[in-house]
Amino acid sequence: MKTKIKWLSNQHPDYGKHIKCNELFPKEINSITRSFHREISGYRISPLKNLSSLAEMLHLGGIWVKDESSRLSLNSFKVLGGSYAIYRFLKKKVGLTNKVLNYKQLISPEFREKTGYITFASATDGNHGRGVAWAADKLGHKSVIYVHKKTSQPRIDAIRSYGAEVKIINGTYDDAVDQINMDAKKYNWEIISDTSWLGYQEIPTWIMQGYTTMISEIQEQFAAQGLIRPTHIFVQAGVGALAASVIGYYQSLLEDNAPISIVVEPDKAACLFDSMKKNDGKPHNFPGKLDTIMAGLACGDPSPIAWQILSEAADCFISVPDYIAAKGMRVYAVPLKEDPFIVSGESGAVTLSTLMEIMENPELKPLKEKLKLNEESQVLLINTEGNTDPINFRKIVWEGFDPIPQDKG
Repeated sequence: MKTKIKWLSNQHPDYGKHIKCNELFPKEINSITRSFHREISGYRISPLKNLSSLAEMLHLGGIWVKDESSRLSLNSFKVLGGSYAIYRFLKKKVGLTNKVLNYKQLISPEFREKTGYITFASATDGNHGRGVAWAADKLGHKSVIYVHKKTSQPRIDAIRSYGAEVKIINGTYDDAVDQINMDAKKYNWEIISDTSWLGYQEIPTWIMQGYTTMISEIQEQFAAQGLIRPTHIFVQAGVGALAASVIGYYQSLLEDNAPISIVVEPDKAACLFDSMKKNDGKPHNFPGKLDTIMAGLACGDPSPIAWQILSEAADCFISVPDYIAAKGMRVYAVPLKEDPFIVSGESGAVTLSTLMEIMENPELKPLKEKLKLNEESQVLLINTEGNTDPINFRKIVWEGFDPIPQDKG
């Protein structure tokens, strides 16, 4: 079977300068974000799981999975960014930008009197909107979340469970972004979006910075295993916010000793891969219906601010078909002996099976060698979501939807 995985090395002329990484991710930012998140009731460090048996089978030094499926009972890392962005927004609104506020202060009647009641709005494929709705509800504010027409009912129900008004847009995720941008101006809502556009970069930056709490945890967990850092990071991407956060912060923190970084996207929504392929330094729209099973990654327009980070810091861009993500879900669900069981959705599992394909498929040997993946490699993956769509989860894991294509004859 001919491989359908496509890959590109970073050839951008700004690669290696890392100006934007240092600007958006100063070394101290993770201590600031983590101090905030620690104040939230229910905060726990999400586990870093060791797939030692699979690593041995693939001839790797280690495979480490940051499992976000239990983050604050929301099944996704997204709440880290949305909650921190709302915190920064509220501080700015009351003129306390340079003051540290704790969670109790944010929910106090005195603080509410200063801010008034706010409606926070966002467009989402599911997880980001759920995180914004959760944070708004915890802080006593309202939320309106726009989803596209292919968003599954379980994801919509999860958003509504935190008091959000959910509106379904007849189009793609990018259409939902456009619509909520217009409606927010009309109804005086405050947008908390993880993608950026002209004149709207501050809040997406805060969201990306909020994700660095996760990296702070990871570094502590690696240290507990006697490791300084991962040698490689595989990170999935939709608009690119998470990938930019992980890769950008590691680059700022470790500079020339940063891990080799690989961005993975669905081939039906490969806006970052396509932008790198055009190689003109600009982000580009990926046309089409974006009909991938990886709902959290079904984005046609890269976030420009995330693209600035990735174009200067990411080492490799990979696009993969849907069956790769489906395989990853099944591997996590049925692990090798002594490896932990992990519940992972489509978007969460794609990096695991991409790594496996690179290590096992002879056609990808040039990529394996380019990335220097070998017995010394300590590879970090992020399970970005748990079972956020039970219907599709069962179809893939139980019923074998999106199987690996086989050669005929």
